[in-house]
Amino acid sequence: MDLMVVKAITRTTKGKTEAAKLRKTGMLPAVMYNSKGEAAMLSVNEAEFTKVWKNTTPSTLINLVVDGKDAGIAFIKATEYNIITDKNLHVDFHVIEKDRQLKQRFKVQLTGSPVGVREGGKLSTHLTEVTVQCMPADLPPRIVADISNLGAGASFRVKDLVPGKGVTVLTDGEASLASISARP
Repeated sequence: MDLMVVKAITRTTKGKTEAAKLRKTGMLPAVMYNSKGEAAMLSVNEAEFTKVWKNTTPSTLINLVVDGKDAGIAFIKATEYNIITDKNLHVDFHVIEKDRQLKQRFKVQLTGSPVGVREGGKLSTHLTEVTVQCMPADLPPRIVADISNLGAGASFRVKDLVPGKGVTVLTDGEASLASISARP
């Protein structure tokens, strides 16, 4: 598993004033949470973090390095972002255990031009997210539903998804993701 790397430094100061001082130096206040709920205060280089952040999704795993040592694989759980200055103000990381299965919600991406739409039918989307369970190494970057062969009167169900090796979809398999209504 080839992961993007975020380097961080442990910090001891906290508060709004200290966070503002940190940001003026090009650093970003951060917090790292582990699976037990314990937290550690960090700082990361704002420019380096933003490069990684712009290329991730909520399900993207990164390698977190704290004070030169591997802290484990993590999700970027939350960021505070200022749209006016186009800068991140704060970030939360959630470090996960590599040897434990995890549950993750994914927005399903519909791809393809359905046959039923080309024949005059109307595409309706229903369920937009699914929950999957897998080992961190098997976590897919996205869940895609190819609806190209979907004809009029047909439905694409959760059970029709092909999420990848080692990934189990926990959402009800009979739930409809998309359907094509017949031409009026």
